[in-house]
Amino acid sequence: MKGVRTVLLVGLLALSGCMSLVFAKSDFEQLPAGTYKLDLTHASIVWKVSHLGLSDYVARFADFDASIDYKPDDISASKVVASINPMSIQTAYPNAQEKDFDKTLATEKGWFNATTFASIDFVSTRIEMTSESTASMTGDLTFLGVTKPVTLEVVFNGAMLKQPFSGKPTMGFSATTTVDRTEWGMSKYAPNIGAEVEVLIEGEFAKLDE
Repeated sequence: MKGVRTVLLVGLLALSGCMSLVFAKSDFEQLPAGTYKLDLTHASIVWKVSHLGLSDYVARFADFDASIDYKPDDISASKVVASINPMSIQTAYPNAQEKDFDKTLATEKGWFNATTFASIDFVSTRIEMTSESTASMTGDLTFLGVTKPVTLEVVFNGAMLKQPFSGKPTMGFSATTTVDRTEWGMSKYAPNIGAEVEVLIEGEFAKLDE
């Protein structure tokens, strides 16, 4: 029995070693260059805004897309492009669909006015690494027909040369930014509904086959 236990232990250790190779993070500098597409099944855009200074109202967008033109030899030369469908707002407002609350927020002039401005767009203009795992990314945000620069603080969560489920090179990020909505012309009910909107982004990007 002792011999059997030894064989089993060796086998388990070997298997553990193989699994660690599959799931281990690798430096994102080692990932191949190319276009990386957002995996929508592992992504979210959530935003928060103050309500009368009493609480933060929280909502999300359900329909969005993004890609990275990734250059590992010079990460600062990489480019990020993203777009959001403002019609995809989801809130926790009670009976939101029945009362058309989400639709009103998405389409009404003074709010997202999505019937006139069908997309919220971002294009990066500068990426500055602030540590091995963080970066400051500046870009142009086009919202309600107005384009202004914003800066996102980005945290690099990890990378895999071969993600175990898709088999593709994959990288994952978290990002945050705070924007003053009135600078883009959305001033309705400010300051009772806060001017500053905190945005929290999560995303995994998988390399496209080329």
